[in-house]
This record gives sequence, C-alpha cells and structure tokens, in this order.
Amino acid sequence: MANIGFIGLGIMGTPMAANLIQGGHSLSTFTHGKTPQNLLDAGAKALANATEVAKASDIVIVMVPDTPDVEAVLFGENGVAAGLTKGKIVIDMSSISPVATKEFARKINALGCEYLDAPVSGGEVGAKAASLTIMIGGSQAAFDQCKPIFELMGKNITLVGGNGDGQTTKVANQIIVALTIEAVGEALVLASKAGADPAKVRQALMGGFASSRILEVHGERMVKRTFDPGFRINLHQKDLNLALTTARQLGMSLPSTAVAQELFNACVAHGGAGWDHSGMVRALEILANHEIGQ
Repeated sequence: MANIGFIGLGIMGTPMAANLIQGGHSLSTFTHGKTPQNLLDAGAKALANATEVAKASDIVIVMVPDTPDVEAVLFGENGVAAGLTKGKIVIDMSSISPVATKEFARKINALGCEYLDAPVSGGEVGAKAASLTIMIGGSQAAFDQCKPIFELMGKNITLVGGNGDGQTTKVANQIIVALTIEAVGEALVLASKAGADPAKVRQALMGGFASSRILEVHGERMVKRTFDPGFRINLHQKDLNLALTTARQLGMSLPSTAVAQELFNACVAHGGAGWDHSGMVRALEILANHEIGQ
C-alpha cells in the first residue's frame, strides 16, 4: 500500500482515484470545489491544498485541464513543490505541453524527486473501467516503481522515453482521434443524406477494415445524438492547439489537424464547447444541411 496524493478530481480524475482506493492505497486529495462524496466514503482524505497533499504522500498524481493549471498546482502558492521532500515522485497525468513538461520535470528533479509525465487516453469510459492507455515519459526506475499504480488505472501502459515524450505521444494520439472522429462523421453524414440507415451503415462497417474504437463508440453517439461528455470539445481543442503549436516550432505542417481544429471551432461557435468531441459531427451536418437520422 502506498500513500498517494491525487489533485484534480474531475470527469477523469474521480474514477481514476476511486480505482486506486479500490486497489488498497491510501489517498489524500485536493481539488477545486469539494472531494466527491463517493471517494470520501471509500476512505479518501480531503486536504486543504496541494502542499498538504504532497506532505502526506509518497507519490503525487496531478490530473488537471491544461499547462497553466499544472504549473499552478506544482509551483504556485500552496503548490506541490512546497510539500515535497527528497525521494518522492510526481506524476502528471494531465495532457499538456511537452516543452513545458521538460521544464517542470527539471524543477522537480532539482528537489531530489522523480517526475513522470503520464497522459492518458480512453476518456471517462476508460477511467471508470481502469482500461486507460497510459503514455509515460521519465526514468526507468520511477516507471518501475509506479507501474503497479498505473496498472490499477489502465491496461496499455508504455514507457515511451524521457520526460516530455509521454506528452508528445498524447499529442500524436489526439491528432489520430480527432481525424478519425472527422472521418466517421463525414461517412455517416454522407450515408444518411444518401438515404441509408446510418445505424445499419455503422453496423456493417464495424465488420470491415474501417472498423475502429471510434466508429464503435463515437459513431454510436452520432447516431443516437448523445453528446454529453465524455471528453469535452474544448479540451480536445486545447490538445490540437498543442499539436499545431509544436508543429510550428518544428517548422512543419499538420494540414488535416488544422481542419479538425476548425470544425471544433465551429462547434464552439454554436455553443458546443462542452459537447463530447464526437459532437464534431454537428459542424459537418451544418455544412451538409442534414442531420444524421433525418
């Protein structure tokens, strides 16, 4: 049993933390608002701030929305860094800038602590089922020590390389996810406007080379019109912005990623910042003047 700190108990963080408690670990928590009652009932302790969490924990997990949020949690007033002592491990499971991650790791390492960037893929469904894909950057020693903890939250767990490489992998993942959502959306809008039953088209495609997890899960959301997150469009926008910014820094082009971002932007313009990212199909429907299933 480890003393684990968990900071950031949102859509993803709450079920991830619950799985750690179920795995027998002691959990200290801090989040905006209140620690969810189900975690408190399971034995989690709610502490006053991130510094107190770090003092109480051997391993501190951070799961917050964006790069500035991670920086504030780690190094701001009452942040994690102020509560660290030599030998502790900080794991950032947020999806943030690879460049900033390397700087955060350097600062944490300077305190005599290990740092792992360990962003995840799989959404709320994967968080609840403990089936997340976890992409990790950091030292082999820290990875080996924390792998049993990762195994309580995910199934496909890979040490990709050094600090920052986990976040780079997540950026690549988010490009593939966005473009696949776009492809599934285009296909189902076309099929529906041509007069075919989109639910049956999806069922047929699930048995062929076009089959994918996104066709399975997000294609069903599109057909059934269920766009509650899930993974919010505004968060996927943030991830694609990381991809496009990194591409500019590297002097390269990501043309299809830019198109996907513009479709997300169109959704936000129609009030969809909080829709599940499968809601990208609504932008395609506007362009087609046709809603799936009409």
